[in-house]
Amino acid sequence: MLKDKPIASLSLDLDNQWSYMKTHGDKAWESYPSYLHIVVPRVLRFLDERQLKITFFIVGADAERLENHAALSAITAAGHEVGNHSHHHEPWLHLYTDAEIDAEIGRAEEAIAAVTGQRPLGFRGPGFSISAPVLATLKRRGYRYDASTFPTFLGPVARAYYFFTAKLSSEEREQRKQLFGGVREGFRPLRPYHWRLDEGPLLEMPVTTMPLFRIPFHASYLIYLAGFSPAVARIYFDIALTLCRLTGVQPSLLLHPLDFLGADDGLEPLKFFPGMNIPTATKLAWMNDFLRAYARRYKLLPMGAHAEVWNAAPDLPEIAPMFGHPVAGVTHPG
Repeated sequence: MLKDKPIASLSLDLDNQWSYMKTHGDKAWESYPSYLHIVVPRVLRFLDERQLKITFFIVGADAERLENHAALSAITAAGHEVGNHSHHHEPWLHLYTDAEIDAEIGRAEEAIAAVTGQRPLGFRGPGFSISAPVLATLKRRGYRYDASTFPTFLGPVARAYYFFTAKLSSEEREQRKQLFGGVREGFRPLRPYHWRLDEGPLLEMPVTTMPLFRIPFHASYLIYLAGFSPAVARIYFDIALTLCRLTGVQPSLLLHPLDFLGADDGLEPLKFFPGMNIPTATKLAWMNDFLRAYARRYKLLPMGAHAEVWNAAPDLPEIAPMFGHPVAGVTHPG
């Protein structure tokens, strides 16, 4: 039966507690509070019970910290792929200079390889932040795919919610005014394509949004809906997967650590995040339902394996990397 199923992929952006706090404007992030020792074993156990292999996009700053090594090394020991999710996890990566981009990606790459034993060959920008210089750097460094585009019209809505809930100075608001992109992001392709770069083509694997409507259906969004009605969330996900099948889109479903963490995990600084008032057991039950429905329709692969299928496909469209971001230098923490 698996041979009759189309393929799809699963990935998890391993954003840590400090990175959420940093983006939210909570200065306590500077002590690097971490929940990786809780969530990584929980996710690995969850995936093992369902015989799933996925891609974990890891932040370099976490890979450099000794207290995270046991959790991160367990990811590749369990047979999963690792990807690069930048070093400092700053969603304004598109503002970096060329030299800063190369240092940011290279430092994370080295730290991830050192702790996991696997050199990342895929990249996802923090907060879906991407620019032409980032893509050129990835190609020069030998990456096989990027996975940083999120084709939705709801970027401005997400940005408005973020500014409403975050504790930011006027300077920080100015720095982050391009977060999550504009309406034009919704017109980007849902199917994989090649970026046309001077350095050669680079595969783009978009995070899939609902065909036709271009609204999200990643796991955090499904959990948000389930907080109002689990039945509505399941119907919504079923509609999204049905539209993917009807339009020939091979989806790439995105997970986050907070999909597996709940109100009983004691993460008080993250109570601002939708769904963090829900018990962990409830979230895990919902995640089980969502991934069971996903696996029923598709043969699920890590991002890298899915990307190799597309890299071997003939006549993929090529698109010039045009972004509405200015490029300017910024100062980054150590």
